[in-house]
Order: sequence, then C-alpha cells, then structure tokens
Amino acid sequence: MPVKSDIEIAQSAVMKPIEEIASSIGIGRENIELYGNYKAKVNYNLLKDLKDREDGKLILVSAISPTPAGEGKTTTSVGLGDALKRIGKKTMIALREPSLGPVFGIKGGAAGGGYAQVIPMEDINLHFTGDIHAIGAANNLLAAMLDNHIYQSNSLGIDTRRITWKRCIDMNDRQLRSIVSGLNGKVNGVPREDGFDITVASEVMAVLCLSRDLEDLKDRLRKIVVGYTRDEKPVTAGDLKAEGAMAALLKDALKPNLVQTLEHTPTFIHGGPFANIAHGCNSVMATRMALKLADYVVTEAGFGADLGAEKFIDIKCRTAGLKPDAVVIVATVRALKHHGGVSKDMYAVEDLEALEKGMPNLLKHIENIKIKFGLPAVVAINRFPTDTEKELDYIKERCKEYNVNAVVSEVWAKGGEGAVELAHEVVRLINEGENKFRFMYPDEMPIKEKIETIVREIYGGDGVDYAPAALKEISNLEKLGYGNLPVCIAKTQYSFSDDPKKLGWPKNFRITVRNVKVSAGAGFVVILTGDIMTMPGLPKIPSAEKIDVDADGRISGLF
Repeated sequence: MPVKSDIEIAQSAVMKPIEEIASSIGIGRENIELYGNYKAKVNYNLLKDLKDREDGKLILVSAISPTPAGEGKTTTSVGLGDALKRIGKKTMIALREPSLGPVFGIKGGAAGGGYAQVIPMEDINLHFTGDIHAIGAANNLLAAMLDNHIYQSNSLGIDTRRITWKRCIDMNDRQLRSIVSGLNGKVNGVPREDGFDITVASEVMAVLCLSRDLEDLKDRLRKIVVGYTRDEKPVTAGDLKAEGAMAALLKDALKPNLVQTLEHTPTFIHGGPFANIAHGCNSVMATRMALKLADYVVTEAGFGADLGAEKFIDIKCRTAGLKPDAVVIVATVRALKHHGGVSKDMYAVEDLEALEKGMPNLLKHIENIKIKFGLPAVVAINRFPTDTEKELDYIKERCKEYNVNAVVSEVWAKGGEGAVELAHEVVRLINEGENKFRFMYPDEMPIKEKIETIVREIYGGDGVDYAPAALKEISNLEKLGYGNLPVCIAKTQYSFSDDPKKLGWPKNFRITVRNVKVSAGAGFVVILTGDIMTMPGLPKIPSAEKIDVDADGRISGLF
C-alpha cells in the first residue's frame, strides 16, 4: 500500500468546526472572528479578561543544526501537543506562520508532517488569514512615506545614502536584493540604491510578534529607524507620522489565529519571523494567551538551538517575561550522520562511525540548553524506518553524558500515539527537573561583549572579527542609546560557525561581523555575519514547479 503524502493525509482528515475547538479551551463565540469553518481570529482583548488566571507550563521545542536530511521540529511539536492531550493534559500548541518564500522554494510547507499536522494545511501554507500580506503592506507603506517625504522637500534632512529601510515581498526573489529606484525623471522620485527583504525578515514582522497589545504595537512602530539625517541623527517612523496608518493595517493581523491538529488539539499559528535573520518565534500575544488557556503549551523556535532557542530566550523571554519549563531538542539519526560527513544516498545504511562523528553537534546543543541556559532538557529522536536499534541506543547512551534522556518519537507515522513516552518525560522534567533559567548576558553589557559572549558560549567559537563599518555602527548605536538592547545574530543555520560547510561541532573558528543595524521598534540590534542574506533565492528546481490546483480547487504538490 503506497504511503500517503502530507497533503493527502491532511485532505482526508475530518475537521471539527473551529467554534468547537475554541469552546474546548474556554473561548466563547463572542471572542472569535470566523475565517470560514476551520480558522478563526481570536480577540486580543481576551488577554485582559484572563490576566488573573495562572499560567500553564511552557515547553520549547528546538533542534540540532539543520541538514538536508531533515529534523522534524514542527512535526515533533505537533505530535508532542497531541500526545500531551492523549495523556489527559489540557494542551495548546503555538507555532509560526509559514512564509510563501520557502513554501515555493526548497523547504515546502511548514505545518508539520505525516500524522502530526496542523490543518487546514493548504490554507496555513498559502495565504492563511492574510497576516503576512498585512505586514508587507505596512512595511511598504512606511517605505512609500519615506520616499515621498524626500521627494516633497525632505524637511527632515534625510541622507539618501543612509536609508536603512527596505521594501519587502513574501517571496524568494534574489533579483530584488539590490536595486536602484526612482529612475526616469524627477516626477518618479529621487534616484537611490534600494532593495527588498523577504517579509518574514521585516522589522514589522518582529514588531508584531513582540507586541503585547495594540498600544504597544503602535509604540514599537513609532520607534522604527528608517535612516539617518545628514548630521547622523536617526529618523523614525514616528518622525514620518506613519505609525497610526501602519497600525490600522495591522490591527487584525495582531489577533492570534486559531486552528487545530489532525487530532483536534487547539493550535495558535501566529507570526512568522525567520530564525537566522530575525528572532524566529511565534507571537508573544499567542504564547501568552495559550498559557492562560491551557495547562501545557508547546511552542517552537526556528532552526537549531544556537539560533532559534537562543533568540527565544535572550529576546522573546526577556521582552515578554516568559520562562520555559522544559526544552525538547529534536534530532534524527540521518541528520547526525550528515554532520558526520555521510552523503545523502548513504543515510539509510547503518553507520555508527559516522554517527559518532556527527554526535558532537547534538551534544553541544544539549550543553547550551542545560548548562548555559540552565533548563531541563530531553532529546526527541525523530525516528525514520531505516534507523537501527544500535544507532538509536548509541544516541541514548551518549546523551547520558549530560544526564539527559533521549526518547524515540514516531509522530510522523503515528501522530500523538508516537510521542506518548516523550510526553511523559516532558511532564516528569517539568515536575522533577532542575530549572536554573538564566539569560546569556545582562542588558547593560556592551554590544560587542554580547556578541562575543554568544559566539564563545553558544557557538563555541574563538572570537569575533569586525568589518570597519560594523565597528563604526556599533559605536554610533551605543552613543544613540541603543546599547542596552539584546542582539539578534544573523548567521547561517547549518553550522555553529558562519561557514555552512563546517558541520558537527567545529573548533578553532572565528565569526565575522560585516554589518550591524538597529531594529529599535522590535527592540534588538541585528548583527549580520558571514554571507547571510535577508532575501533568499529560489533553488534550481523550486517546489513551486510541483504545486498545482485542479478544476475543483483541490491543491496538490504541497508537502
């Protein structure tokens, strides 16, 4: 019997009306806005009514450094949520919205996989409720108002050579990375160098995800720095009087989106910042609301724990006053073999030597979570059919070096049933584990020291090299009062270093910081390292070539 694809499994599921899902966690019809029968926006003012309710337990799902072999972090998050529900725990899941760029690019969909999915997966992976479009519109409104101000006499004295704000589009489009705009005469604007970011890397996305409420959203939008004057003073969205109109575009996008898993576990999917070029977590509002509505909340942070989990802790938790109760680190035998130097065509062959070579990547992530951040952790081995018992036992034995249990997870094939053992271990950790939660650095630490602390402690690097432009900008930002902000390091997700070819747990490397920019509205300083880009490109054979829709509107090719 042929194995069903993710989309075939999702399309054969029987969904419950979203009012029923909302009612199961105590959300009344008066607090939801329906987007069809199976999606809803939840009124953000519900948080005010829930403010005195005790928070549930927060479970963060992270992973080893990503590989082409796949790790299954979202799939594990969904399966774990379903498993917690199966063992009688009132559970919610809180995830990010997929970006159209990766959906049509190399990654495909991002709503889980197999029998551990969030549905309706086609809607979630495509336009969903329009949040990302609204973010793009708000971003580009600010860009239009900025250029219009320059065209209409430039009373603020903006230096067109020092404009930092880019336009955005939610698509992988390398052609738009660096452009020249305003050509063909004075009536069409002022010619200048320009460019596009992918929408999920926009500061507006980060602002929406970190905002506590609508007033906080407006305040953060007001603080966004779009460029500098000729005498090097920052120009903000507030200076352009843009924050009100931007907030008007975002007022519905700020409301968390409620959907369900294949097993009808209530799930918020809200916000979608990348974790290598942004902070990589779902919205603060969705997380805080879930914690008030459920006893256990499963959330995830993008890419490996060196990126998503570090930013979840040092940016999101710091901003929102959150504290994880346990962390799940996802790994696969195949991915660890990849870190050990094995080619894709050999993943299915038992190879303990390659596993041994790749294992240090997992061990470093465990060290970071348990030792550096002081959090109780469990490893979830996302099982593939070709994994052997010897390979699984080897991973379990090595994890004991940090007194961490490794549990086999089979959520792709079995849904929540495949993560019951993992769910019990997570509950045990929350009840019995030692939680000495700490940030990686204090607010008052200078920017360079923050960067170097993360490089040394989290990445295991020897130090940091700075381009002259980066040093100058760090000095300027500290003079302007931005030195107390956390740092958001943008680097490759494939390695602890800034070189994607250095797999495993590399040694004797340094990180190169080529540029720095402030995201004052989001409340962090972005550190650009290596060759990282804020606008991805499509691969040689993009996933878009496989996606189609039939005469009845039924979509195929999403995975």
